[in-house]
Amino acid sequence: MNKSFEETAARLAPAIFVVLWSTGFIGTKYVINNAEPLTYLAIRMAFVVVVMAVIAAVVRPKWPDRTGVFHSAIAGILVHGFYLGGTAIAIAHSIPAGLSALIPGLQPILTSTIANRWLGERVTPLQWGGLVLGLAGVVLILHNRPMTGDAGWGWLASGVSLISITLGTLYQRRYCNQIDWRAGNLVQYVAVTIFFGIGAWLFETNIVHWTREFVLAIAWLVFALSIGSIGLLYWLIRHHAATSVASLFYLVPAVTALMAYVLFGERLDYVAMAGMAACAAAVLVVNRRS
Repeated sequence: MNKSFEETAARLAPAIFVVLWSTGFIGTKYVINNAEPLTYLAIRMAFVVVVMAVIAAVVRPKWPDRTGVFHSAIAGILVHGFYLGGTAIAIAHSIPAGLSALIPGLQPILTSTIANRWLGERVTPLQWGGLVLGLAGVVLILHNRPMTGDAGWGWLASGVSLISITLGTLYQRRYCNQIDWRAGNLVQYVAVTIFFGIGAWLFETNIVHWTREFVLAIAWLVFALSIGSIGLLYWLIRHHAATSVASLFYLVPAVTALMAYVLFGERLDYVAMAGMAACAAAVLVVNRRS
């Protein structure tokens, strides 16, 4: 029974992760109307620290040593700090929620290149083909999108997100794999709360409109994203090769675009849908072990 449940959970975990991760861009679209990017993220992470502290107090996980704390803090600033900060700033600079996932969706290309040299993982020719197919899908989804003006700053912020989430997942796999995820995540969230708090204090007005929309979106982002999807991401990193985990991010732009179409009316044409299909095919190819 337990073995069957574990096998089913392992099969469902990637799909659940993609859906949860995609809702992060949608949730950010809602909250960004009521608070500036870094201010919103500082509030979100402060709540996450409280939740993780309660979990740690109940579970009493093994705490990392000083080196582990250091590595956890660095991983947190990469995975949560620059990645989430870049995404929120991109949406604040008029990048639609359905498109804010596209540049970070290129992560598998960087991961497959870096993983070969840093983690010693072998990427097969078939997997390289899948990575190229996924890139083609992202290009299709990007067609006819504005790239200049205020949107240019948004795309730049998305580029920062791409680099940080790539380095963050690899760093997590190499240096934090043996750290209990509950203790490690608490350290990461404390570090990134300080990171966003300083950024918000230095660069923003810190004005927040505590509307029902804002509160509900924050609650979802705290529990479903920062607790649920991040925990699932780190579980996937522990149990799968870095390239295979990174390939899941190819599905995020397509799923996010579909959600944004339904919720915000963001355009979704046949070429974009063809790109989604290419991204889905790329995930299947990259995750093949032969």
